[in-house]
Amino acid sequence: MDLRKLKTLIELVETSGIAELEIQEGEERVRITRALMQGSHAAPSPPPPTGIAPPAPGPAMTAPPEAAPPVEEGHVVKSPMVGTFYRSASPGAKPFVEVGDTVQQGDALCIIEAMKLMNEIEADASGTIKAVIAENGQPVEFGQPLFIIAQT
Repeated sequence: MDLRKLKTLIELVETSGIAELEIQEGEERVRITRALMQGSHAAPSPPPPTGIAPPAPGPAMTAPPEAAPPVEEGHVVKSPMVGTFYRSASPGAKPFVEVGDTVQQGDALCIIEAMKLMNEIEADASGTIKAVIAENGQPVEFGQPLFIIAQT
C-alpha cells in the first residue's frame, strides 16, 4: 500500500470522530484504530497538536531480565512496526493471551501503539503460546520477536 495513502488515512482517523478504519486492497489489509480516553463518552477530542511530544517519564531503567532471547522452538511472531508493546487493551485489563493459551490464526495477541494509534497484532499461525518475549509497556522495534507459538 502506498505510504502517502496510508498517511492520509491515519490523518483522516485522527481528525474524524471514527474510532477504527479497516481497508483491504487485494491481499493487503490495514486497520487503523484510534486510542480513546477511558471514562470519556463525550465527543471526540480535537486532534493532537502537530510535532513530537517528549516521552512521558517512566520508571528508572533496569537491567533486562535476560541477556538473550529464549532459545525456544516454534513459530516466532515478530513486530510489524516500531512502537510500544501492550499485552492488554487497557491498563489493568486481562492480557489478550497468556503462556499456554491456544490461539488460532487471526486471534488478537497484543497491541502496538505507534504515533498515538493502537494497532492490534494478530496471530499469523495457529498453536499454543509458548513464550511472551516482549515486556508490557516497553518499546519494540520492527522485526523484534514478540511471541513464540508452538504449532500444532
